[in-house]
Formats: sequence, C-alpha cells, structure tokens
Amino acid sequence: MSSTKYVFVTGGVSSSLGKGIVSASLAKLLQSRGYTVTIQKLDPYINVDPGTLNPYEHGECYVTEDGAETDLDLGHYERFLNVATSQANNVTTGRIYKTVIEKERKGDYLGKTVQVIPHITDEIKHRIRLLGNTGQFQVIITEIGGTVGDIESLPYVEAVRQLKWEMPKDVMVVHLTLVPYLASSGELKTKPTQHSVKLLQEFGVTADVLVCRTEHPLSSDLKRKVALFCNVETSAVIEARDAKSIYEVPMLMEKEKLDEVVLNKLGLSTETPTNLSHWKNFVNILYNTKNEVNIGLVGKYIELKDSYKSINEAFIHAGVTNNYKINLSWIHSESITEENVTSKLSGLSGILVAPGFGHRGIEGKIAAIRFARENNVPFFGICLGMQCAVIEFARNVLNMKEAHSTEMDLKTAFPVIDLLEEQKKVTHKGGTMRLGAYPCELKEGSNAFSIYGKHTIYERHRHRYEFNNEYQNKFEKSGMKATGINPQGGLVEIVELENHPWFVGVQFHPEYKSTVDKPHPLFVSFVNAAITMKNKK
Repeated sequence: MSSTKYVFVTGGVSSSLGKGIVSASLAKLLQSRGYTVTIQKLDPYINVDPGTLNPYEHGECYVTEDGAETDLDLGHYERFLNVATSQANNVTTGRIYKTVIEKERKGDYLGKTVQVIPHITDEIKHRIRLLGNTGQFQVIITEIGGTVGDIESLPYVEAVRQLKWEMPKDVMVVHLTLVPYLASSGELKTKPTQHSVKLLQEFGVTADVLVCRTEHPLSSDLKRKVALFCNVETSAVIEARDAKSIYEVPMLMEKEKLDEVVLNKLGLSTETPTNLSHWKNFVNILYNTKNEVNIGLVGKYIELKDSYKSINEAFIHAGVTNNYKINLSWIHSESITEENVTSKLSGLSGILVAPGFGHRGIEGKIAAIRFARENNVPFFGICLGMQCAVIEFARNVLNMKEAHSTEMDLKTAFPVIDLLEEQKKVTHKGGTMRLGAYPCELKEGSNAFSIYGKHTIYERHRHRYEFNNEYQNKFEKSGMKATGINPQGGLVEIVELENHPWFVGVQFHPEYKSTVDKPHPLFVSFVNAAITMKNKK
C-alpha cells in the first residue's frame, strides 16, 4: 500500500450517540479482513488530559501502557481490537494549545502572529499524522469528540477539511447522526440529519458515509430520501439500530456493509471477507447463557456508571468466559455502615471494592471488606480497594484501631498506606501520578501465581499512595501476604489472605487490560470463585 488511509468520525444532532462504539466496530471489521488498524480520539475540551477531571464530569479516566491518562473511549478501542493504544491515540485541545504556546515562547514561529489557522490546525494535523508516520497501520480511524457546530470543535473540523483537500484519495468522513422517532405521528424524522449534514457542509466538509442512530428500522425509501438530501450514495446510508450490548454493534455494522462501503471509498480491496466467528460466539454466550451469579461493586461514583466502565466490561468478558451472566449490584459506599452491611451484602456471591480518591465513602468500603473477610465471600480490591483492605486488616486483625492512609488522615498513628516517595515533592497534579505499566514479580504458591501462570507480569497503574513496607512483617505473620512485588522499588502490588476462598487486593488496574479476545485472568478467576460460592449456597 502506498499510503496510510484516514477515516474521520464526526457526530451531529446530539452527543452520546456512540461515535466511539461505531469507530471501534468499523475498526474491528477492517481488522477481521486483515487490515492493520488503530483509532485515535480528538477531544475538544481545554484540559490537557482527563486525569484531573472528576469522574462525574467525564466518566472513567483510562490509562494506556505508556502512562497516558486518556478518554474512556480508548478503552473501547482496546477492548474491541485487542491492540494497545498510546499517548498518540488521544489528543485534547488543551494539549494542542499548550504545544503551540510553548513553540511560540521558544521563538519557533519567528515572530509571526500565532493564529488558529494555520498554527493550531497544523498542530492538529501533525498529531493526526503521528500514528500514520509510524508505518504500522494501514487505516487510522479518528473520532472527533462533541458535535459538529460546537465552537470548541471547529478547529478539528477545519483540520479535517484541509486534510481532505490535501489527500483526497486517502481521507474520508463518516458522520454519525440521529434519526428520531416521533411516537405521536408514528414516524422517523430525517430533518435533524439533514440539518446536521448541511452544517458540516457549511464548514467545507462533505460526509462520505452517514451512520444513522435509530430506534426503528430505516426503510429503503427513507434511506433514499436521506441520500438525496445529504449528497451521499444510498448504500452509504447506514442504519445503526439500538442494540442490547455494545458487542453486538460490529455484527450490525457488518450486516449493513459499513466496512465494505468504507473500503470502496478508500480504494482498498474487499476481497478478503470479514471473520467475526469468535466475536459472534462471544455475543451468543452473552445473550443466551442461562447461568447467573450476583456480584456487588462497591464504589463512590455509582451515580455515573461510566466511572467504572472498564470494570463493568471486564466483568462481561469474565462472565462469558465462565459461561455466566454477571448480575452486577452497584452499591454506593456512602450507604454502607457497620449496622446495615449484612443486609446490603448478604445476597452476593462476590464483592469488588472499586478504585477512587479522597475520604468520602471510605468507611463504607472498609465495612464491606470486613464483611467479605469474616464471611468468606470472594473479595477483589482494586487500587484504593486494595488499600482499604490493608486498612481494614490493620484495624480489625492487627488491632491498630487508628490505622489509615495518609491520604485521608495525615496524623494517623498507623500509616499503613502512605504517599509514594517520589510523590512527596510533586506540586502539579496533572499527569504526575504513578502511571502506566510496571513489572510485578509473583510469589510461587500464591493465588496470583496460579492465576497468571507466570513469574513476571506487567500491569497498569494510576495512584500516588502505596502499602507502607514498614508494616509488612506484621501483616505477613497474621495472614495477609504480599504476593506481588515491584522488583524496581520493592512496592507491594498484590496482597492475599491465607485461609480464605478468594481474597485478593491489587494496587494496579487489571480492568484496563481486559479485552474480548483476552479476558483478564484476575477477573476470570474472581468470577469463578463467586460461582463456586453461589453453588455452595
């Protein structure tokens, strides 16, 4: 192939239509045909990265292997493609402007007036081309956040216009829009789509393919009408019906021949057919398994489930692997007390305590962990969940009643969780945590070693605080073992309880590495332990 092809996915009418899922589904279809594909996200907000955003603002902050704090859509990309993303896969307006301003301060523009065009748009185009310049990918799909017409999105749309003019044979645009259903008249209405496409054209960009989100089927007449008014071929009007699961969308897009239309537009071969056999088997089990198990997710951001998006998806992967449907109970940690913990958690076959920051809801998490420990309920703690398990054990087994993390209590008598040494001089919060993949050595004979089946693993991190090694001997003697250690600094990465069916806390985030093709072994094992507990009951 002579050059990398670029597909831009824009959105109109409404946000949250599913640009990320459509992008990932298209990428999966192209990948199944043998093409090398990656996806990047251009986010229009001014933040340099999502790392400092409250989860209520933007959902989960996803972390890549190389330590980038990114939009949660990158999690979808990895879960669908089973290909790691990187710093280059997520760009924000804040990062673009920061780079341009730094260049201006250094004199790179030789005293010229710095403007949105060409300086900002040139930097956007440079970021878009970074992945293409590696020579690793035949097709790069770029999702543009927000909707067409948003003031903050205009520089990105202009950059797309320029690229389409500069590389007409290598660039195309897929526009995702809404075809709403009016119950009062019993009709699907195309006017919102027409206006959205017209607005895109006003900015100099013509959509090559329209993906229409709809609750009801698009008739052939309606597709022809959309095609006529929006200047696209009828075959390029793609129906995107609501699905029960995001994992069904690639199959729906295959049925609509989205990948075939895109390949034809880009001048690429369609000779190799799609092969979604493994994917279809996954969805078949997901939809049709009769087995069910109840697991509780205890967290502080329960109101917005996107805050724990990767955990939820990892449970789906692990459930299908075990041929079980996971009935996930979302339990706000602030609602749990020592008095009501039994009534809230007694019907569960497994309990996961989720990551987070700050003191809010901490005591509820600790109460939930004590319940799991004392009642032999399989327990999985992630990041802050692992730290809470350490605090609970210190208080109720080691009799250190005032034990805490210095994140919550700087003056605690027993700082069993303390700030990482390299974090003590950090003043800027953005992008300064322990981020990305680090090695971890597993102890033979441990539950973790049997789960992973190897001595060294690499998992992704996002934290500032850690297990305080000054207390390690006391914990070990009383039955809480450090079974995963970072070889570079001796940090405790995994703790387990002896004489418990399944009790594992991890400082890292295993949910970030779970995909359809490779469900994470910790989640698979935890779900299996919950199934065993259910069957015993």
